[in-house]
Order: sequence, then C-alpha cells, then structure tokens
Amino acid sequence: MTRSSSVPGGLIFTLTLLLCFLTIATSQALADSSLNGHQPTTVLVRVVAHGAMVLGSEVGGARVTITDVASGHILATGLQQGEVGDQNQIMRTPHLMEEPIYSSRPSASFTTTLELQKPTLVEISAEGPLAYPAALQKTSKTLLLIPGQDLTNDGIVLHLHGYLVQIERPKPREALIAKDDVKLRASVRTLSGSLVRPHGDWDSRKIRIYGEVLIGDRIIERLQMFYDEGSRTFEAPFFVPSSNEVPDGITLRVIATDLSTGNSGMDQANYPVFSERLPPKSVR
Repeated sequence: MTRSSSVPGGLIFTLTLLLCFLTIATSQALADSSLNGHQPTTVLVRVVAHGAMVLGSEVGGARVTITDVASGHILATGLQQGEVGDQNQIMRTPHLMEEPIYSSRPSASFTTTLELQKPTLVEISAEGPLAYPAALQKTSKTLLLIPGQDLTNDGIVLHLHGYLVQIERPKPREALIAKDDVKLRASVRTLSGSLVRPHGDWDSRKIRIYGEVLIGDRIIERLQMFYDEGSRTFEAPFFVPSSNEVPDGITLRVIATDLSTGNSGMDQANYPVFSERLPPKSVR
C-alpha cells in the first residue's frame, strides 16, 4: 500500500499569509515610488499686449522666468518667439471663458517641462517687447503648480500694458532752426506691434495722443496730434522758440494714453536749436 504525502494545513495558511504580505509590500513600494518621485510637468506661458495681440518676433518677443517662491531658485527661463496670433479670433470673436483664444492658431509662447516632486508655488514673470528697450514693461503672477498636471493650450497668460510710441520726425538730435515751423510726427502701436489708427481694432479716437514742447523740465506748449493716413503717423505743427530762449535746446515728447485699458506709452528726444537763418545775400 502506497502512503500519500501531505502538507499540514497550518503550514499552507502561513505560506499564503506570507505571500499576501510580500505582494502588499511590493505594491506599496511601487506606489510610494510613483507618488513621491519627480514628475514631469509642462508649463506653457504666453505674454500678450493688454487688449491686443501676442508679443511675437516682430517686436523682439518677451523673456519669461519661472521662480520657486520658497527657495528663490530659478526653475526655468527663456524667450517667447513666434507669431502674433489670429487677429480675428483674438479681437473680434466672442468666446466663453474656457474656450482657447490665443492657441486656436499658432502664436508665440514659451514652453518648459519642470521636474516637480511636490506642489510648488512659483512666480512667473515676463518682460518685453525686447526689441524696444525704451518701451520695456514687466509683469508677474504667482500660482501653484501640481506635479504631473500640465498647463498647456492658452497656458498661463501674462498681460503687459503700454504702447510703442516713436518720434519719426524730426529725428532725435537733429538740429532745429529757431522760429521755424516744424512738423512733429510720431507712430503709435500696441506692444505687440499692431498699428493704432482711427476706426481700427485699436481705435485712436479712444486714445489721447498729444505732443509737448519742453524747455528743460517746463512744458511750454501742448500739441493736438492728428492721424495722417499716408504716413500712418500722428502729426502736429509747432514753432521752434528763438535760440536765446533755449541755449540748451528743446525736448519733444509724444504721449499716448487710454484710461479705459490702462495702456500708456511715451517717447521723447532732445534737439539743439540754432540761431535764425541768415537772409540770402543780394546779387549785384
């Protein structure tokens, strides 16, 4: 008669429990690794001219910096370059809050992927337009980034306020003749480079645009400026003071301001003033 071998029931129970504990421990180790490790987190930032288009390559783009608020450590920095976006979508199309505005078609942005281990409070700052240092504006906002939670599509939108104002005539440092009738001419654009003009998306009729003539720090004349379609600039005539009044020359300043949007911009330049022209010599 053959005797069959058998394993005691108590031993089987013990082995089963041991296997269960090993399985639980392994799954917890895997879970701890995925929950507490660094997770790639993509952040897209888009710098926009307030009430206008995206700051693209045409105006030099913008510099974006992401900083860890707690440590002060810079997590990422770089340039926004690209296109200004779809003007029809951005400026003329009604949209719901969650609908994309700037990403419906290609537009400039800055994108980075951060390795985050825990929720991190960051400051995202931007400055631009980089091609126009005299009109450079800065802005920032703070927000909490969650590991693994990407911020894409329109991304984090930062608005820069201001206008690009440039005196076109007379050219800076150009000598003026005392008592001459001179035309001041200046261009006005949004920070994204879009032209400001009457009846446009950026309607100059809603913006106060004026010039000033200064001697030192004193304004001696304020000029009402009118749009000229041919040159696409704003113009105003003025008389140059006599040279004995302005031994150090004069300053011309052009200001554009819109109280409804908070956008303002300015340009100014200095000009030496020469004495009156001598009358032509008579020919005998």
